[in-house]
Amino acid sequence: MPRVVAETPDLLAIDKPAGLITHRDGRTEEPSLAEWIAEHFPTMTSVGEPWISPQGERVRVCGLVHRLDRTTSGIIVAAKHDAAFAMLKQAFKERRVEKRYRALVYGHVPKDHGVIVAEIARTGVAPKRWCAKPSRAHDKRAAITHWRLLSRLTSPEGEQVSYLELEPKTGRTHQLRVHLASIGHPIVADHLYAEGKGPLAGITRPALHALEIAFEIDGRRYAFSAPLAEDMASAIGR
Repeated sequence: MPRVVAETPDLLAIDKPAGLITHRDGRTEEPSLAEWIAEHFPTMTSVGEPWISPQGERVRVCGLVHRLDRTTSGIIVAAKHDAAFAMLKQAFKERRVEKRYRALVYGHVPKDHGVIVAEIARTGVAPKRWCAKPSRAHDKRAAITHWRLLSRLTSPEGEQVSYLELEPKTGRTHQLRVHLASIGHPIVADHLYAEGKGPLAGITRPALHALEIAFEIDGRRYAFSAPLAEDMASAIGR
């Protein structure tokens, strides 16, 4: 179940569990985080502009300006009223939102830190997914990810694994998953971008967690965090 980690008059910070979709995608009937917000915070039901799915369904966002993949755990923020929604949306647009993730990837990365710069593009083949295309940092469509090594580990299966901190400077679909796969270190248990590799250390979903988010709106700085998900914490021995 989702868990509220902080609430202000303007914002709601939620720890989203892996396996819960952020909001309806027009293709499935599963429960969503947006519907959970509508149930527990009814005044937020109409906050933000609904979007129209490819199937023509009008989807309520319930204050959610950004999203996390269904399989990603961690911190997500929703605006409690339209003014806060507009300010938070602008902060995302202007790249004034700082985000930190934690990930477990296959293999031992050769360096202690690095920057990945590559456009995120459609592959054009089934199943629908994304790929990394060479790009330069100043290119309009470039996606940028900073990464830092936290530790090199060996899984119970005897496989080399690296535990990384990630800072995306842009917010493209599947950016972190695609970028890490592009450097030969896909996220552990990523069913789309780590083909041929199995689960490790009891982790059966992409080992990606949104740890922290920080931003400034209306002259005030906010910072929220969600503790590392239990499956990842167990895998690194915490």
